[in-house]
Amino acid sequence: MNTSQDDKRDTHFGFRRVGETEKASMVADVFRSVAARYDLMNDLMSLGSHRRWKDFAVGQSGIREGHRVLDVAAGSGDLARRFAQRVGSSGRVFVTDINPAMLQQGRNRLLDAGFVATISYAIVDAERLAFTPGYFDCVSIGFGLRNVTRIDRALASMFEMLRPGGRIIVLEFSHPTTKALASIYDAFSFALIPRLGKVVTGDADSYQYLVESIRRHPDQATLSSLMIEAGFEDVRYFNLSGGIVALHIGFRY
Repeated sequence: MNTSQDDKRDTHFGFRRVGETEKASMVADVFRSVAARYDLMNDLMSLGSHRRWKDFAVGQSGIREGHRVLDVAAGSGDLARRFAQRVGSSGRVFVTDINPAMLQQGRNRLLDAGFVATISYAIVDAERLAFTPGYFDCVSIGFGLRNVTRIDRALASMFEMLRPGGRIIVLEFSHPTTKALASIYDAFSFALIPRLGKVVTGDADSYQYLVESIRRHPDQATLSSLMIEAGFEDVRYFNLSGGIVALHIGFRY
């Protein structure tokens, strides 16, 4: 990697432009701040819909008994718990996050739920996944792709982790399919979510960033194109809740 070139490259942090080398630490500060109340805020912001979105994503994963799953940017472990239920005692779920506070939050929740022997944990950068190439039946990332600095690098790294025939599951906030819904969603997001974050977590700024980061994330068609460029085939997506969230699926053959 040419560090000098990366130091000069810039990217977005919400609606701000920052250097690529700055973004990772800024995102880390956001999730350190919100980790303790992350699950509660998810319920409040989505009115509980995030549970249905995650159920749908895992239902489309094709995961069954004995499979190996890599859950990237796993946060509080919601997807990992669902995968662990499917892979059973003969499978394994690898839970990763770049943020130690979020990884610890997820580990605590999974241990409390009784998942011990079949789950492993690692602090790993989504752009540089340090596992055996071709090892996993499924790689997932839920509501984390928009926070990585280089989406193209993260997708390429996840592609490398999959066995031939394996699939990627990308669950992420996206772009509403109608202008009317987009207007309502914008009003709700910008007016209420940072205020809610202030009340619940004491941190409005982090939730202002999270709202802005959703608007900067590639739309459904653009993300599909990025996945194809990374090597994935049979790429398709499902719009959930009118495109507020989209589930993208691709395969490595």
